[in-house]
Amino acid sequence: MTTEIDKLAWLHVVDRQVLFARSKGRQACYIPGGKREPGESDEAALVREIREELSVDLLPETIRLAGKFRAQADGKPDGAMVKMSCYQADYRGRITAAAEIEEVLWLRHGDKDRCSPVGRLILDWLKQQGMID
Repeated sequence: MTTEIDKLAWLHVVDRQVLFARSKGRQACYIPGGKREPGESDEAALVREIREELSVDLLPETIRLAGKFRAQADGKPDGAMVKMSCYQADYRGRITAAAEIEEVLWLRHGDKDRCSPVGRLILDWLKQQGMID
């Protein structure tokens, strides 16, 4: 039986670099986001998770789906997959590490060895789209 972890993420690109985060006690970097609470919409969950992790408010009216990605879940047994729905959105505030986030990073395609498997897949896609270096 294959386990699938359903997650949402904020795909934020600035100056041809992508916003990543690293949780306390973890090595791999990942696109900020998280999981829905029961009954929560993707948009509401994403707004809540990003506020908790990065102390900024996504503007709900600007949230739009960028893509969906599936890869081996980082730190989980082989076959455990993560399905990540990535959204782009404008925001208000100053991006600052909060909650379980130890570090906020701006990464390029060449930094993909620092990322989770789904993060590497997303970096490859962004490079193919001409959005990052």
